[in-house]
Amino acid sequence: MESLFSLLSDYTLRIVALGSALLGITSGAIGCYAVLRKQSLIGDAVSHAALPGIGLSFLLIGSKNTEWLLLGAFITGWIATIIVLNIDLLSRIKYDNALAMILAVFFGFGLVILTYIQKIPNSNQAGLEKFLFGQASTLLRRDIIVMGIVSLLTLIPIMILWKEFKLLSFDATFTDTIGFSTKKLDLILTTLIVISIIVGLQTVGVVLMSSMLIAPAVAARQWTDRLSIMVILSSLFGATAGISGTIISSLVKNMPTGPIIVVIITIIAFISILFAPNRGIVFKKIRERRNKIESQSNGIRL
Repeated sequence: MESLFSLLSDYTLRIVALGSALLGITSGAIGCYAVLRKQSLIGDAVSHAALPGIGLSFLLIGSKNTEWLLLGAFITGWIATIIVLNIDLLSRIKYDNALAMILAVFFGFGLVILTYIQKIPNSNQAGLEKFLFGQASTLLRRDIIVMGIVSLLTLIPIMILWKEFKLLSFDATFTDTIGFSTKKLDLILTTLIVISIIVGLQTVGVVLMSSMLIAPAVAARQWTDRLSIMVILSSLFGATAGISGTIISSLVKNMPTGPIIVVIITIIAFISILFAPNRGIVFKKIRERRNKIESQSNGIRL
């Protein structure tokens, strides 16, 4: 118990845990809409599309200032999303095919830029590769402030446009019928998803960020049919994974924080899929077996 208190009193641990919790809350809340709208792949596409923005921002600014790098990541991630939406709208290419194509193109372009940067004859570029798999242990107080501001910019519009996003997620046709512009709402919601993904790049990285967007929402969906409860549960699951992953990585030597956070949220998702009372596979099998036994007993009585 004494060692646990000493661990929790560590300043670096508190900073990293707070950043991971903010990431879990933000990605968990906005991820619900991606799951409900069957756009789970968008997290993968946007996170990979952010890589060239990080490289281009470094080449233009010449420094590893986190704010500028994340701004570059947001711009290329947002551009990639707009391209996907237009391909889906203006052509016969399906949405998931467009996502896969843009993901590969932008990620390949990002790797080319990073390879070029690594060959520049100076040491200023060292550390950019942390955005591939994340490096939560390098989070500073100023990074947490940036993450907090970005999280508010994501969560406040969700609360303001709650009714509109709810209609868009469950019945886009009806949303158009009653006078709301689905195109504008879709653009706003997609932009919020991009923002939430960008805020997590430093923590879990380009490769793993899509899991933080989707896994909490998938877990929460198993426990409820109400959107409000789903968003709360998803944020709670995300924050729990972030904090517990940070603590475990501090206790275990050479344990990377980002990957262990993703492992924990994936475990939560699998437990929910198996054991949730209404949708869980185990309880579903139990109900089916019980109904079968009751049907057989009723047949015998007849």
